[in-house]
Amino acid sequence: MSDLRYLTLPNGNQIPSVGLGTYAPRNTDKEISEAIRNAVKVGYRHFDCAALYMNEKVIGEALNKAMNDGLVKREELFITSKLWDTFHRPDLVRTALKTTLQDLKLEYLDLYLIHWPVSFLEDAGPFPKDDDGVMICSDVDYVDTWKSLEECVKEGLVRNIGISNFNSKQVQRVLDMCSIKPCTNQVEVNVHFANSKLIEFCHRNGITVTSYCPLGSPDNKQ
Repeated sequence: MSDLRYLTLPNGNQIPSVGLGTYAPRNTDKEISEAIRNAVKVGYRHFDCAALYMNEKVIGEALNKAMNDGLVKREELFITSKLWDTFHRPDLVRTALKTTLQDLKLEYLDLYLIHWPVSFLEDAGPFPKDDDGVMICSDVDYVDTWKSLEECVKEGLVRNIGISNFNSKQVQRVLDMCSIKPCTNQVEVNVHFANSKLIEFCHRNGITVTSYCPLGSPDNKQ
């Protein structure tokens, strides 16, 4: 298939080549809902979400309404979400994914990513800090997190799994132990930050690269 609107992932599945990012900390729920509906109307089919964005319930309601109104079918959508750093512990991965599915009103995700290759202390909020304001990390290794993601694929909760913000050494660690290869690495790519060496590394290893902040990120505090 040579449709430029889609890219073929290493496992043969397809992903729309353009997606709508949903990180919108300054927008109201109403604005987010309207943006999702309007995006569906003009042809967007790929929506990039994350538990950390704290708006998956709003997005789920908007997408569900769009489907109920006949604007789009579930099989036409490609929904991505991300596992936050406080849920890297293997026994928490499935729970986090199930919460995201419930919030998005979906039976499965098209793509689930490890948001960052660092683990934070569990059960202490999204950004746990000590008394000096320093982030508190946990000792969970993301390769163990990856094994739990593979189990979620086998269970049918997600169709594709990948990583985000991983450098080449971190990607290689996953490649060295995985039974399901990451289908994509989502990283910042734009004219100010080409990230060429990482892109070349991923492509050499059969990993698609998804770019975010295509216009740059001068105000990005994440």
